[in-house]
Amino acid sequence: MTATPQPQPSNARITLTVNGEESEVLFASYKTLLEVLREDMNLPGTKHGCELGECGACAVLLDGQPVLSCLVLGVECDGRQVETVEGLMEGNELHPLQEAFADLGGAQCGYCTPGILVTAKHLLEEVGTPSREQIREVLAGNLCRCTGYLQIFESVEEAVVRCGERKADS
Repeated sequence: MTATPQPQPSNARITLTVNGEESEVLFASYKTLLEVLREDMNLPGTKHGCELGECGACAVLLDGQPVLSCLVLGVECDGRQVETVEGLMEGNELHPLQEAFADLGGAQCGYCTPGILVTAKHLLEEVGTPSREQIREVLAGNLCRCTGYLQIFESVEEAVVRCGERKADS
């Protein structure tokens, strides 16, 4: 009995800008953006969570908007802009969100934190000074098993203050 040859997955080649740097990447065409970032671009900050779009651990900014990278095919990202948690730093400085999360215990085990940080960054860019309710609403899709959310909300609020201080110092 002869084995039937199995079809090989086709590869895709796209060019996208990740964290401000244009990159060309070759990957199996069935991969999600999450898999392309982690496996093909060596950017492990974006986390595998539920892979069903329910936990928010894989959130990234795609063309400036938060998306769940486990639900976006890599082939859909040709010519697009992606920002991951690795891109939050401003030069050698942590983003105020990263500082506040570290200082106030917004991250405990840290697994959910990358998705929360990029989602919160978008909120701060869009709203500037969000209310607690706006923070709660925007982060509702980011599940955390460790903190009970209070430290997360407080960390985002503190980041607002720190962003304002940085602008005043500039």
